[in-house]
Amino acid sequence: MQASTYSVKGNTGFDLRNRKDLTGLGDFRKASLVLKNLCQTERSSCSRLRFDSVAMGAELGRMSVFRSSAKSRSVKAHANSEEDTEAFTPAKVQEKSTRSVLPYVTVACLGAILFGYHLGVVNGALEYLAKDLGIAENTVVQGWVVSTLLAGATIGSLTGGALADKFGRTKTFQLDAIPLTVGAFLCATASTVQTMIVGRFLAGIGIGIASAIVPLYISEISPTEIRGTLGSVNQLSICIGILAALVAGLPLAGNPLWWRTMFGIALVPSILLALGMGFSPESPRWLYQQGKISEAEKSITKLFGKERVAEVMNDLDAASQGSTEPEAGWFDLFSSRYLKVVNVGMALFLFQQLAGINAVVYYSTSVFRSAGIASDVAASALVGASNVFGTTIASSLMDKKGRKSLLITSFSGMAASMLLLSLSFSWKVLAPYSGPLAVIGTVLYVLSFSLGAGPVPALLLPEIFASRIRAKAVALSLGMHWVSNFVIGLYFLSVVTKFGLSKVYLGFASVCILAVLYIAGNVVETKGRSLEEIELALNPVI
Repeated sequence: MQASTYSVKGNTGFDLRNRKDLTGLGDFRKASLVLKNLCQTERSSCSRLRFDSVAMGAELGRMSVFRSSAKSRSVKAHANSEEDTEAFTPAKVQEKSTRSVLPYVTVACLGAILFGYHLGVVNGALEYLAKDLGIAENTVVQGWVVSTLLAGATIGSLTGGALADKFGRTKTFQLDAIPLTVGAFLCATASTVQTMIVGRFLAGIGIGIASAIVPLYISEISPTEIRGTLGSVNQLSICIGILAALVAGLPLAGNPLWWRTMFGIALVPSILLALGMGFSPESPRWLYQQGKISEAEKSITKLFGKERVAEVMNDLDAASQGSTEPEAGWFDLFSSRYLKVVNVGMALFLFQQLAGINAVVYYSTSVFRSAGIASDVAASALVGASNVFGTTIASSLMDKKGRKSLLITSFSGMAASMLLLSLSFSWKVLAPYSGPLAVIGTVLYVLSFSLGAGPVPALLLPEIFASRIRAKAVALSLGMHWVSNFVIGLYFLSVVTKFGLSKVYLGFASVCILAVLYIAGNVVETKGRSLEEIELALNPVI
């Protein structure tokens, strides 16, 4: 089981100390807004007057579209005709936007639920499918059944961004439903281990693509005021998927062939994802970047209502740099302009994996047994429930406390928990209490992870990446996640055998402390700031 999500932040000398630079941006954007209003009836003739500020969030970011300032909203209201301005207060507009966006966020989160489900489903089913397929004595082949999913996910995450840029977000979701559906079907009907491995590989490609485009799509259709909350729903959905896999495995003890049904269950959300995206609006940002202005306006109307069209189009105009910059290629990610933010994205995924989340989950059953909790289901349920509870709390704090503070709190708590786990295994004075202390350390670790290191990264990545590199940069960062996940999973047991679990946990604590220092010095706070504002601060126009 994995309970991971991604956290990122942007350095390059652009942390909160640059906030001053963003205050001037308010005047800049007001000027841009006035120009937009003047030019509203003559969009083509005024296109060369557009201001630059490449849109900056992609995965779980937010539509810069929504300004929190009442003053800004009143100016925008004047830009609309009288019939559109009738008694719209900011609170009512926000509530209406939230209601209209939620169904589409829910559809997108089916991809995140499948992410968690495919990660967790093999844990309960492996023993039974191994007997059924004749590989009960072959642990190497069993390892391939597990790890092939990660190999597929690596490929999927690296291609998801390019597909989203070429075909659009909603069509990529529909394409993604193909490997998800075929993979689940092959796993459920496999009569040979080869078929099972192929099915796992295809499912891996599907969840890899989903890991890239779910946060991307949510960030691009979410109102600024609740972008953090909606962004964290992605991680919550992953946790729900893992718990669903756990619950799905309950009948296994009485029915050894139930493992086929467990894999078959994944067909339902895969098909619903494809159907739901057929009715979901395309990202206005992507449509605008493709020059499909009228379609972008229709999408905005569907997402936020016609009273927000002028406001959103103004923001997209301001962020477009006059549409003079071409879409970034892969090598552009390593240019001096973007290298630092891209490095931040990959580094945070690496910290997330090296911090030990998979190891804690892997050893949770044995830890709980040492404390007298003999039921594997009870142990897994306690870990899963802690993850869901912490993620739910994080979603309510995301737009109040901020991304950076949650990351620092999260990794600090993880470091303390890992230290407690290490000492409970090594200090003789704590031997009489080692069982309860290990359980407390494990639960606190999972709670700490779910408060920040889990949900924040996937939200923060799209917020700090400029619009022209967003999809590819998110894909590259997620590729780092899957590669490091695969390598750590491959060598973890060997390292534990050589050094012992206590020392390995102490190493994880050290990684968490390094992560705190890195985040404090490199991650920018994005709470309450539009994607355009973040982009201008992190990626100034050259």
